[in-house]
Amino acid sequence: MAGPADVIVVGAGVQGASLAFHLARRGVRVLVVERRTIAAGATGRSSGLVRMHYDLLSDARLAQASLPWFQRWDALVGGDCGFTVTGFVQLVGPDKADRLRANIADLRSIGVETEVVDPGRIRELVPALRVADDELGAWEPDSGYADPAAAATGFLRGALDAGAQLVQGAEVTAIPTTGGRVTGVETTKGAFSAPVVVIAAGGWAGQVAGLAGVTLPISVWRHDVAYLGTAPGVEIPFPAVIDDASAMYFRPEGDALVLIGLEDHTATDGSPDRETESVEAGFDTRATERIVRRMPALAEGSFRATHSGQDGLTEDERPLLGPVGDAGPDGLWLDCGHSGTGFKTSPALGLSLAEWIVDGEPRTVDIRPYGLERFAAGRPLRGPHAYGRIWR
Repeated sequence: MAGPADVIVVGAGVQGASLAFHLARRGVRVLVVERRTIAAGATGRSSGLVRMHYDLLSDARLAQASLPWFQRWDALVGGDCGFTVTGFVQLVGPDKADRLRANIADLRSIGVETEVVDPGRIRELVPALRVADDELGAWEPDSGYADPAAAATGFLRGALDAGAQLVQGAEVTAIPTTGGRVTGVETTKGAFSAPVVVIAAGGWAGQVAGLAGVTLPISVWRHDVAYLGTAPGVEIPFPAVIDDASAMYFRPEGDALVLIGLEDHTATDGSPDRETESVEAGFDTRATERIVRRMPALAEGSFRATHSGQDGLTEDERPLLGPVGDAGPDGLWLDCGHSGTGFKTSPALGLSLAEWIVDGEPRTVDIRPYGLERFAAGRPLRGPHAYGRIWR
């Protein structure tokens, strides 16, 4: 049975694992409680993009501060997270060209290596891509993708080596309080005590928070992904691409597959316990037709597999971070609502949240604007040159 803890982290996805790693490295006694196994939720279904192009600078700062962790994973964490440098292209149509230019200027102002690329340059970067003459792109040479499950496992291994504890197969059933403060959690594998509980439970975060009487502005978002075998004329590796005009993203997967995700027709408000082996009816056809329009040579490829994944989605598609404040008991913290885009920020976000818990303020990146109270105060997070909603 696990011993005493200073902090209980609910959830062993990449965000909870990163937080546990950084807390344990600070000498905090950490217990991670996971209802199933490491990376069994959103992390295990993540597409794993590593890029810094955002229309909100605080998001970009988190991704920028995380990039060195992926680049130096073995030295900083240990092992291999599968980081593959392919470069990254953000592609937009003419209606959003001015926003892209403005966002690139903002990103360059904080030191992100990125530039505007015209259709000719995009075709050089991704020769198989069909690009219209009025489209525009942002190019990041240092970006790419990594293996989210391997990253979560690496963070947890590092946390355990630093003294953290992990209990798997333990679903949280209650969050008891005394005098307005949390005292730990009760689970299907027993009760565990700690004065701080952090909810990093992905799609289950709303349910877990409800055990403490806290209502989160969060829904359960479901997202489908397809894998196609490559074809002659599609050279792998090629840069990862977010194609705003087509509501799609895609990247190489290894040396023979192309991963494709669509940003529209995503479902919300279902149960986080839904199965994730099947996808929405017609998804395989829509994904294939859409990628072939962008990469015509893939018409000769082979359809290989699909799966679905789920995460917590907030109203502004940004995470909920920090103490719950007046919405609930003291000692209850949030690390959830990452809305399907949290993998790439996990190293710096876990570090910043650990600083906040231990030192009273986050120093690596100021994540205080991501607090729960922003919604009650009418301050959703929006970039000054926003592209619009990611999931449509």
